[in-house]
Amino acid sequence: MNILVCDDDKEIVEAITIYLKQEGYNIIPAYNGKEALEIMKKEEIHLVILDIMMPELDGIHALDKLRETSSIPVIMLSAKSEDVDKILGLNVGADDYMTKPFNPLELVARVKSQIRRYTAFGGIDKESESILVNGAIEMDKDKKQVKVDGEPIKLTPTEYSILKLFMENLGKVFSSSEIYEKIWGEDAYATDNIVSVHIRRIREKIEINPKNPDYIKVMWGVGYHMDKK
Repeated sequence: MNILVCDDDKEIVEAITIYLKQEGYNIIPAYNGKEALEIMKKEEIHLVILDIMMPELDGIHALDKLRETSSIPVIMLSAKSEDVDKILGLNVGADDYMTKPFNPLELVARVKSQIRRYTAFGGIDKESESILVNGAIEMDKDKKQVKVDGEPIKLTPTEYSILKLFMENLGKVFSSSEIYEKIWGEDAYATDNIVSVHIRRIREKIEINPKNPDYIKVMWGVGYHMDKK
């Protein structure tokens, strides 16, 4: 697996490289967003670790450009802890977010979680019911494809996994913590923003009116569920 690590702080890149190489990953370094995008045109990348504050092209704009052509997992890094930065990164299309300073072992765990999901997203689903249908939404688990009113929509692996969870459990209510634990594969902590932003992005792709959703609905104080149509 090739992982692109992009941060203008070379010591951070080197430290991340050491930990991830111990897990058998091949690391390709970059030191600004422009360089990262150029590398991705030439190399097959399976996951990106991307800092927000960088020269020439920052992480937010680099991710926005990346999402025009790719749905590979992206973990954002930032020295800032304000929610606005986290929400901005998630809205643009990040799959996860870590604030500096971070525990390298936690980063490794999150990388493994994202790689597992990305591998499953591109792999073959062995379950017998490969087609899930709810109203105008059709999910083909063999092809990892989702259509709304017959038109394909583009989802990231994280968005696909969340939608699949709802499609397989119509009517069942999941709390934000339950969704995080099932999708990210780790214990939940302060996850409401991460989950809610991903669900908002899914709604923007499957709902006629995302602000008044027909499918994924919130039960205030409890969690989210998908109505059966």
